[in-house]
Amino acid sequence: MFKNTFSYKGRIRRTEYALSIIIYYGATFLIGFILGFLGITDGATYGLGVLYLSIIPVMYWAIVQAIKRAHDRSASGWWILVPFYGLWLLFGDSVVGENEYGANPKGIN
Repeated sequence: MFKNTFSYKGRIRRTEYALSIIIYYGATFLIGFILGFLGITDGATYGLGVLYLSIIPVMYWAIVQAIKRAHDRSASGWWILVPFYGLWLLFGDSVVGENEYGANPKGIN
């Protein structure tokens, strides 16, 4: 689980995707809490810049995880731009066997 986390190539299972969502929201909350506790986000432009720069790596990671989950459904990563597509990624089962994005992460052929 969580192999090549910053690479958009490959496929991941629903469990890894769900954990990615939980980690994303937890990390975003933690970053906001820490910056708020330090008083960095008190309306200053500098504070918002620090907030945005600290969240960029977390957002990139979450987007990459969604792309890999779309690959598991045998779809292009561009589909994550469609509203509510994340629910389909979260609840839809993977395509059985190998597809153009790699082997089935469940190991089922």
